[in-house]
Parts: sequence; structure tokens; C-alpha cells
Amino acid sequence: MTQLLGAPLYWLPLGLGAIALLGWQRWAKQQRFKSLRSLPSPPQHWLLGNIPQLLGAVKNRQLFQILFDWSKELGPKYVYWVGYPVLVLSQPKLIDSTIVQGTRDGSLVRTGQSQRAWNDLMGPIMIGQDGPEWQWRRKAWNPEFSSSGVSHYMTLVDQACQQTLAQLQAAPPGEPVPMDPLFVELTMRVIAALVLGIPIDPSQPSSEGPPLEIEPTYNAMAVLTYRFLRMAVGEKAWRKYLPTQASKDYWAARRYLENCLRSRLDLALELRYGDPAALEKASPLFQQSMLVKIAAKEPHYSRATLLPEIVEMLIAGTDTTAHTLSFAVGELALNPSVFQKAQATVDRVFDHHDAITLASFKELSYLQGVVKETLRLYSVASGTTSLQATRDMVVDDVKLPAGARLFWSTLGAGRDPEAYPQPDKFWPDRWLTEDRQTPAPPMIDFGSGPHRCLGEHLAMLESTLMLAQLLRHFDWELVNGRSSVENLKQNLLIYPVDRMPVYLQRRSH
Repeated sequence: MTQLLGAPLYWLPLGLGAIALLGWQRWAKQQRFKSLRSLPSPPQHWLLGNIPQLLGAVKNRQLFQILFDWSKELGPKYVYWVGYPVLVLSQPKLIDSTIVQGTRDGSLVRTGQSQRAWNDLMGPIMIGQDGPEWQWRRKAWNPEFSSSGVSHYMTLVDQACQQTLAQLQAAPPGEPVPMDPLFVELTMRVIAALVLGIPIDPSQPSSEGPPLEIEPTYNAMAVLTYRFLRMAVGEKAWRKYLPTQASKDYWAARRYLENCLRSRLDLALELRYGDPAALEKASPLFQQSMLVKIAAKEPHYSRATLLPEIVEMLIAGTDTTAHTLSFAVGELALNPSVFQKAQATVDRVFDHHDAITLASFKELSYLQGVVKETLRLYSVASGTTSLQATRDMVVDDVKLPAGARLFWSTLGAGRDPEAYPQPDKFWPDRWLTEDRQTPAPPMIDFGSGPHRCLGEHLAMLESTLMLAQLLRHFDWELVNGRSSVENLKQNLLIYPVDRMPVYLQRRSH
């Protein structure tokens, strides 16, 4: 009886000690991040900070929008709080210089949370690594996506564009044509041909594995990327083991993609070891694929590490360029003078050269300006990987303490009036640097520093070639007007909700 009566007295000091420890930790965290309290912040929950707003934005597929809205409301530097502070920037020059310097000197690294989210797609991938693990992966893939490397793929990309053009020419006259799904098919077929050796033409046989099924493959990738977005703002990895519909969809998506890729992965690894029987089964296109080249030259890659890396390449090579093309089509329709100038540029190239070749491609600089201007206004990636300060540092006179995070709103940065005069105007000429005394505006949409987008050159090649074919053969107008470029959602990347339907009118030459 005495022991029972004394038990509360025994636990009381422990309870008070635990409360004191938690209070001290909270006070210490507040002191450590005190320098960021003076910056503007969105309204916060007293306990959860800004976590409820961010989770709600992800649920509504509007994370990019809330970050952009906060930038417009709070200015080019603000902080949101999710148990720790996140400094958000929206000035492109500051973003670029901060990332380049920070990643170079080691003061900024990718956060563990974002790395875990990336590596939980299918397994460890390049974008989820740092240090030596990132370096050997990047070194292996760099030559395949360099400007000189991508130039060898021009014929293949043009074949895919011609195939898309034929689909548009076969569309019923006067019927709306959703452009975004066609661009998704275009870009997926290109990246699948380059990486996996799958023929661009779906009617051609591919003995190395199953044919590329666009819709189910795209849907599976969408499930994985949306899960990344949820994890990036706080969802725990263990939730995938719960008996929920989201978990079932996740595992089904992984199984589908693995089944699609298994036979080609196995064949590439057999070719690595010089198996004569494997060589007989492999087509010339497959033998020249990035998968076979990477498997042959990089012994660190095994089946377990190549599988998620290939999925990463398929994801990165599809939505980014497809949605950029959709927004470019939308802005061209909304800006007749730009449309006319772009079309005149294309006509001049075709009239002089009959076709777009590697040499004549250089004459399409105005179209490349159209693509860059589209990326400025509709940065489809919109910032996906936050950074963490490894030590105290200063960002534009603001002390960023060790442990704080750094993020950026690329939509906000693209509308910075100091970097881009008349930021709401769609003006591709701002990117034309010929005979210009002042340097070109900052372009941060492909990232900055050593982690700059691997597929930048391929994306510019695909986008420019496809726009050239569209402008040469069609005029168009938007079915839904400006709402097509204003009503946006986000899976991992932003996209037009209505899929950018247009009315096409064929041109006569």
C-alpha cells in the first residue's frame, strides 16, 4: 500500500523533468532560428506552424500555387515553419548564386527528407544521392545527355515529332484536340527510345520486351511522383505499408513498371558480360540504347540500382517537356504577334532548307526563346528539392542558421520585375542575345550548380522541333481561352487541368 501511494510521488519528478527538457529544447530551437523570426511569414497554427496549409495544398495538387501566392503576398524572401524554418526565395539571381555557391562549398546540401522521398519512388536514384554515390551516377549519364550527345538523337526526335504531326493531321476537322496527352506520348516515346531502345513507331516490333503502353505507364509514374510530393511535405515512408487505397496504388504502380522493364534490364546486363545469345536477341536500336551503354561502362550499377534509375529517367523525360509544350501552345495562341513572328521564322527555315537539320536548327533561336519564355512563366518543375544549411551562412543579409532549410518559388522568380522587365508579358525576344550588350536574363528553370538538369539539351531539342512542325503546318486557337493557362494543378510537375484543347486549322503551302 505504501508503494502504491508513493508511486505518484516517484513519477512526478520524472514528469516534471521531461516537461522541462522539452521546454528547454523548444527554447533552444527558437534561439537558434531567432534570426529568421524577423522575416515575413504566412499565418501559422500555434502548434503545427504552416504544416496544415502545405498538406492541404498537396491534397488539392496546388503546392506550387501556395508558395507562389505567399511570394506575392510576403515578398521575395519569406519563411514558413514546419517544425523548423524554411527560407523561400523568389529572386532568380539570388537563387542561382546562393545554390551555386552553397553546393560548391558544402554549406548547402539536399535535405534528408527530400532524399528519402526521391529514393522511395522505386529505390535509390541519382537525384536522391549526394557525395560519391551521386558523382559516379552523374559521371555515367553526363555524356549521354550532353549537347554533343543529344545532337546525335535529332533524327529520332524528328521521327517522333512527325508521328505526332500525323496524329494531328488525322484528327476530325473542327473537333477540339487536347494537346497535352499528345505531347506526353511524344516525349515518353522519345525517352523510351533513347533509354530503352523501344522503337518510336509502335507498329514496329521490339523483341527485347513488352511494347510501350503510354496511358498505363504514365498513370503508374503519376502515382509515384504524387507520393513523392506528399512525402516531401511530411508524409512518412511507413504509410505505404498501411491498407489504404494510396498504398495499394503505390505498390501496383511499382509492380507495373518493374514488369515493363524487367526483360530489357536483364538483357542489358547479359550484354554487359558479352553473352553471344543476348547479342542475337538485341536489335541495333537496343544495342545503342543508354541502358546498354550505362550497364556496360558502369560496374556499380546492378539490376537493383538500374531499375529505379531508369524509372527516374522516364519520369524526368516525359512530363517536363510535354507540359512545357502545352503551355507554349497556349501562350502562342494568346499572343498573335508572337505567333506570327514564330511562324515566319519557321517558314523561312523550311523555305531555305526544305527541312530542319542540325545546321538549320541554329536558325530557330526565336523558337528557343519561346520555350525559355514559357519556362519562365510556367516552370513545370517549380522547385522540387529543398536544401539544408550545414553551417551558419548569410543569404542576402539574412542569417540562415545551420539546420534551416532553403527553398524557392520558380513561379515567383519567373515574375521578378528586376530580372524580367514587364514580367507578365510573353516576350521571347528577351532571350535573344545576338548583338546585345547586356547579358541574357537568368534561366533557373533547369536548376543551378552541379545538379543542373541532366536533360536540358534534350528538352530544348524536342520542344523546338515539335513547335516548328506545329507552326509550319497549323494555325490554332484555344478552346477555353486564357483559362487553359490559368487553371493549373500539380502532380509532381504543374500541368493544365483541361489538357490544353485547341481548334486546329491546317495551313496550305
